[in-house]
Amino acid sequence: MTRNEVTELIITHKLRKQLTWPQLADAIGQSKEWTTAALLGQMTLNAEQAAKIGAMLELPAEAIEQLQVVPYKGSLPSAVPTDPLIYRFYELVSVYGTTFKALIHEEFGDGIMSAIDFSMDLQREPDPKGDRVKIVMSGKFLPYKSY
Repeated sequence: MTRNEVTELIITHKLRKQLTWPQLADAIGQSKEWTTAALLGQMTLNAEQAAKIGAMLELPAEAIEQLQVVPYKGSLPSAVPTDPLIYRFYELVSVYGTTFKALIHEEFGDGIMSAIDFSMDLQREPDPKGDRVKIVMSGKFLPYKSY
């Protein structure tokens, strides 16, 4: 069983059992954002977490094992995303990426924001003109070193 097959199985069983990402996250004591990333194949679960998810979703042993394997991260099916929602994030980085870079470098110096030492919070923000998506990302600053 491949990791992609496990992801498809998770999505199918989640829908069948009418579970939400936050419910699955609560079961393993992690955020909904991290848990969703993990169950969609981007993070590694420990044995206890994988067993809990496996029981909730009635996954086979092989799938539970795959949840504990370090995944190939950033595995979108194409270089430029074609899904409209994911494409908007690509567009956001295309338009504002140089702004993020300029402001981070001015504030912190030459370096990067870590996607490893990282957290994210996604919330619905009610608005009379139409609800908004609020995403807060926090990554450790890692300066480039001279050697």
